[in-house]
Amino acid sequence: MQNEKKILLHVCCGPCSTSSIERLLSDSWTPVLYFSNSNIDTKEEFEKRYKELLKVAALNNLEVIKDDYDHPSWLSAIKGYEKEREGGSRCLLCFEYNLRRAYMKAKELGISHFTTTLTVSRFKNSKAIFSIGEKFDGFEEIDFKKKDGFNRSIILSRKMGLYRQNYCGCEFSKEARSKV
Repeated sequence: MQNEKKILLHVCCGPCSTSSIERLLSDSWTPVLYFSNSNIDTKEEFEKRYKELLKVAALNNLEVIKDDYDHPSWLSAIKGYEKEREGGSRCLLCFEYNLRRAYMKAKELGISHFTTTLTVSRFKNSKAIFSIGEKFDGFEEIDFKKKDGFNRSIILSRKMGLYRQNYCGCEFSKEARSKV
């Protein structure tokens, strides 16, 4: 496969990766999976989500690159926005943090395209993610929610027996979710 069809896929978790990978493969991309999620509230949760991604990667015979877990760095990036509502300014800073890391990794690896599974979630604003992504060369605006991507991720996750978390990852989304 030609190198220009290679794409670094920032992956937030195994379940979100399922239909995103399926879509990229059907569109003739060769995804390299990048697990970079210092926003996740604990190292244990980070590792749990990583293990689930490895299951998906193995089923698709795909490479996974694991970023270092650095929650203090992420907390520093969102400092002052801890009390923002879910989906607000804190989340935008988080998206930028993760997209910047993906951009830097893609550049380091010589992969000219990258995107994120974050757009598969019905709880995430794809337009806001695209607005942030356009700051970075090589960002591909792929809305993985389209073509029934979110529902497909649920079906595939169940089929694969994946752990499916009920919050985005950070302690603030976990707290907001517990109030629902």
